[in-house]
Amino acid sequence: MRTFSLPDLGEGLDKAEIVTWYVAVGDVVVADQPLVAVETDKAVMEIPAPWSGQVAKLYGEVGAIIDTGSPLVDIGEASGETTFTGIVGSQDDAPAAPAPTPARKPPPGDRTIVQASPAVRALAKRLGVELAGVVATGPGSLVTARDVERAAKPHAAGDHAHSGYEPLRGFRRSMAEHMTRSGAEVVSATLMDEVDVEAWVPGTDATVRLIRALIVACKAEPALNAWLQAGAEGRRVHDHVDLGIAVDTHDGLFVPVIRRVDQLEGSAVRARMDELIAQVKDRSIAPEDLRGATITLSNFGSLGGTHAMLVVVPPQVAILGAGRAKPRVVAVDGEIVIHRILPLSLTVDHRAVVGGEAARFMAAAVADLELAE
Repeated sequence: MRTFSLPDLGEGLDKAEIVTWYVAVGDVVVADQPLVAVETDKAVMEIPAPWSGQVAKLYGEVGAIIDTGSPLVDIGEASGETTFTGIVGSQDDAPAAPAPTPARKPPPGDRTIVQASPAVRALAKRLGVELAGVVATGPGSLVTARDVERAAKPHAAGDHAHSGYEPLRGFRRSMAEHMTRSGAEVVSATLMDEVDVEAWVPGTDATVRLIRALIVACKAEPALNAWLQAGAEGRRVHDHVDLGIAVDTHDGLFVPVIRRVDQLEGSAVRARMDELIAQVKDRSIAPEDLRGATITLSNFGSLGGTHAMLVVVPPQVAILGAGRAKPRVVAVDGEIVIHRILPLSLTVDHRAVVGGEAARFMAAAVADLELAE
């Protein structure tokens, strides 16, 4: 009998939440077969079996939070007339546990033909929804979280209604932890401005223009494209831009990262952004694509709002936000006209960024956004 513990899931990740078990006590598994899907830092990963054998004990129910290095499953030698479940592969014992991988769609070890990610399966279980009866709207007949929620609505007022508090799970828990850390560490300062975008060509991709302006501003004032070391003991100013894009979902806020966005053309920026957003929505995004942003953009105006006191998430020191553009009465060359005005909000960590640096950054972004091209 050997005990397999939760492996190291990556830089700075010391715990994970169990989303879905693919095996049960008594099942016979083979090396590299998916054992369990876990969630950490807003990403779902599958953890494969480190060796072949028979499952003797599971160390946590769905929803349990396990620390790195804590027991996850006991696997002993297979005995009697048992059958292997999931993927058929090598039955040789593996000397070391394979690294966890992003969850696949659908998991190869899954025992149903329904196409759904581990996170969606866990959601369906919590809401009491039978996946086989859900109408799939995702690509390749994939059942999405919204599909499950839609199927659960008729029962929401009855079976699932309750009073009092419920534990924060999964994405909500991760978001709460990040916001708590920010509130405890960051000294926030916010600067607001407005941009006349009447000269924009019809059909302009507002988010791509905002990204271009942010890149221009980072070159003009690099101090905002930086990380501050924990304890404010050091600062790293980056010579490239790994841009975090805030994406709103029903489960909470995700921030996928466009690597080296300053080296991409406009069409490539949009293509990569669409790819990451699609992966966020179907919960297939890799954990590394949710980490390491050097600065963040939030185009919250697509949902509503004018200005905002944004939240800087360490080790970053700045986040730029854009509100909803609206027609406004303005004075141009001494005449009263109606132009589209885009509101901007810039929040910085005042421990690392001084007022002059923030103002120069904002001025550079505004100047670029006012161009007609």
